[in-house]
Amino acid sequence: MKKKSTSQSAFFNLRVLLGLVLALAGVFIALLGFGAFSNASAQANATQEPKIQQFGETTVISAWHSDLSAPLREQPLIWPPAEAEHEANLNPQIPHQHEDGPDPVIQSSLWQRLIGVPSIPAPILQWAGIPFPGVSCNCAPPDPNGEVGKTQYLQMVNEGLQVFDKVTGTSLLGPIAISSIWSGFGGACQNGGNGDPVVIYDQLADRWIISQFATPSGATVPQDECIAISQTGDATGSWYRYGFHLTSNFLDYPKLGVWPDGYYMAANVFNTAGTAFLGPQPFVFDRVKMLVGDPTATSQTRGIIGGSSEETFLPADLDGIIPPPAGDPNHFVAFPQGSPLIYKIWAYHVDFTTPANSTFAIEASVGAASFTSLCPTTRNCVPQVGTTSRLDAIGDRLMFRNAYRRFADGRESMLNNYTVSANSVAGIRWFELRRTQPGNWSIFQQSTYQPDTTWRWMGGIASDNQGNVALGFSASSSSISPQIRYAGRLATDPLNSLSGEQHLFDGAGSQSATSNRWGDYSDLTVDPVDDCTFYYTNEYYLTTSSFNWRTRIGYFKFAECTAPQKGTAHFIVTACTGGTPISNASVSIDGRPYGATLSNGTYDTLLSPGSHSYTVSKAGVGTQTGNFTINNSQTTNVNVCLGNNPSPTPSPSATATATATATATATATATATATATATATVVPSATPTATATATATATPTATATATPTPAGIMLSARGYQVQRRNTVDLTWSGATSGTVDIYRNNALLISTSNDGLYTDPIGNRGHGTYTYKVCEAGTQTCSNSATVNF
Repeated sequence: MKKKSTSQSAFFNLRVLLGLVLALAGVFIALLGFGAFSNASAQANATQEPKIQQFGETTVISAWHSDLSAPLREQPLIWPPAEAEHEANLNPQIPHQHEDGPDPVIQSSLWQRLIGVPSIPAPILQWAGIPFPGVSCNCAPPDPNGEVGKTQYLQMVNEGLQVFDKVTGTSLLGPIAISSIWSGFGGACQNGGNGDPVVIYDQLADRWIISQFATPSGATVPQDECIAISQTGDATGSWYRYGFHLTSNFLDYPKLGVWPDGYYMAANVFNTAGTAFLGPQPFVFDRVKMLVGDPTATSQTRGIIGGSSEETFLPADLDGIIPPPAGDPNHFVAFPQGSPLIYKIWAYHVDFTTPANSTFAIEASVGAASFTSLCPTTRNCVPQVGTTSRLDAIGDRLMFRNAYRRFADGRESMLNNYTVSANSVAGIRWFELRRTQPGNWSIFQQSTYQPDTTWRWMGGIASDNQGNVALGFSASSSSISPQIRYAGRLATDPLNSLSGEQHLFDGAGSQSATSNRWGDYSDLTVDPVDDCTFYYTNEYYLTTSSFNWRTRIGYFKFAECTAPQKGTAHFIVTACTGGTPISNASVSIDGRPYGATLSNGTYDTLLSPGSHSYTVSKAGVGTQTGNFTINNSQTTNVNVCLGNNPSPTPSPSATATATATATATATATATATATATATATVVPSATPTATATATATATPTATATATPTPAGIMLSARGYQVQRRNTVDLTWSGATSGTVDIYRNNALLISTSNDGLYTDPIGNRGHGTYTYKVCEAGTQTCSNSATVNF
């Protein structure tokens, strides 16, 4: 939480007046230009009074307001800030009843020499992230975290955000204030944001989720959580916005995780003075409704769990293309507790239809190796060169994120870490929990990484699709300034060991003040496309100084990692009558909520090869179910219509491929007209005697024969501005040649490699219309047309 210095009050009246003028201007512009942006905005709650209901042990909290923002790229750039006062973030320590004991799992340098040191990959690229003052926060620590999506990397700090091209590190937007997203929203989210920002990426839906806590009017500490979900996979576009008043206490350290049925969150709850820990509290937010901007989306909580003696926990956050088993609850993992030590694993099962059925209960208690707490009574802990100031390693909690992954063979993994004292320096205790159903969670491996006399802390951990593990962290000692490093292990290495270390970036200065605060969390995430490349962000200093932190972002991958087998399901959802695209239709696959259609009625997601089922629905329009097949490296078109004349139900007994020629004939009072789309295949539902190898629509008293055509090249285009100059990102799939020809407005723009991605730096400013096609090189085998309007 930000603690304001007295110097800020000198600017208060001027800032409030200026802010009021800007806010009124923004509202006026919004009324003129953005009125058609959102059904959710039109239906948004008229008041900012939260509705709270009790159903058994479950509390249901409605959003006090929700709407759709204007595109983020159209918000004013706030950089640099207009003021330069210093602020510090309050983060009360969590009391523990921990009993120190010998650490039996320390990985020493001798152990590394015994097992050998395989090559740990060097950074492929690293670049500067958001620097102090974090746009307008002027605070410490920066709480650096970030996430990688299909084409972008989004970083957040206190209190700024920036969007980068994930391959080149080029800035696409920002840095801008987090408050830009909440411009015009009102209430605590617009006026009382206090930091603790979090960004996660929902790869099932191809959406971004950001949050920060906020202090409502009349309160002295954060009690609200402000959550925004991107309307598309473009983080520079519009966002569905929600404000939730979650507690009358101090809501600290809120951390989110993606799960198919909800966005789950854990918070550490204190009294409003910050002097008494009340206990950990779990929350869950209605993901399905929030993906479509539904203003009736709610949050649920089971209240504070266990009281002040209960250890804090983190929710599972999904990595990889394989979701958890259908109906599986989210798994909250707690900091080790008790004697002997155990990790409590809590299962949060949510029921948004019947909230009284929601449960939060222990599903496993797993043994943890003993350890010695690091600096349990002081924040003056980690040494640095060139200053007597030491740094806080916050060894009192698990570090963000609790990374969950399900592998192709069905086994499941959760990875996490925390900082301990090992041989009188800070080391990182990392651990992996595994489960193979119908069994329960157990320790698969655990170790304290402390190979030498350097202090290591503030970790972030994850694995790629093959089980190779990477651990990022800060490193410092009395002879070096804080550095950003990472270590790792191959899945084939001996258990309980990290087999090497690399430097992402070495700081050239130390931090001389800021109440010893450092980082609060770092973040290691995995590329959702290749499921191999790790992205990491953390804090460092350029020169020894106070309140002058910098952040760095970089990525790397193990050479041994290969992308998993996968294909793309391309849903095309239209009205059965008239064929109008249907936006905000919810899509479930194999019994799990996945995503929602965009404004053009399409929705794409990556899936493992094989047969899959779907349900597509939209309230007031209709519901349709069916089946389709995914082939490796191919796109499958799944055509669905909703309304009075539903799509036929696909059948796994009929098969059509993109290269096949098939004839569909139906002989009864109704027959079928058929077209093939990749591997999605159906039979007519109008009569039990009809058979087809293609998508079929029943028509009366006619006999039809149809020949399927290949799915072809699928093209999408996204327009945005870089320094106010028009730029378009093109993405495509389905081309088979080594190179492709790209046409803009029917003129050949470029011949380029067939890597599925091209950025057209048009350079023009102002209005313009650009229509693109991608063709197999030297042929007229082309994609659909994709048009961008500026």
